[in-house]
Amino acid sequence: MNFRNKKHKPLEVSLTPMIDVVFLLLIFFMVTTSFSKETSIKIQLPQADGQETEQHKQVLRLTIDKSGQFFIDGRALQDKSLATLTKALTAAVTNKQMPLVISADASAPVQAAISALDVANKIGFKSISFSTQKE
Repeated sequence: MNFRNKKHKPLEVSLTPMIDVVFLLLIFFMVTTSFSKETSIKIQLPQADGQETEQHKQVLRLTIDKSGQFFIDGRALQDKSLATLTKALTAAVTNKQMPLVISADASAPVQAAISALDVANKIGFKSISFSTQKE
């Protein structure tokens, strides 16, 4: 028997189709991705050297203690949820023109004060201020 010695070509992996697929996936993700702008709140707490604001006869006071518990005119709310705060502020307000003064403890979570401000804006308060203490 005469077997011919065939020259075997070395096996090669063609990377061209894989590169095509990778570029197609890259283009797909670039087109379908929606970029959202991350915003951060940079705050510097105000100094208490400013002028005192005018005093109103009727003022609604919202107090936040160091644990984040809300108090409206000295009465504690049942829990720390925003739904409870919304209901309590809506029930306590007699007039949307009534000023709201938010007094937060210095060690209170900043998110609690921001959430209270958002709730007050959604309810429709026209005058919202934060109280500070003189140093």
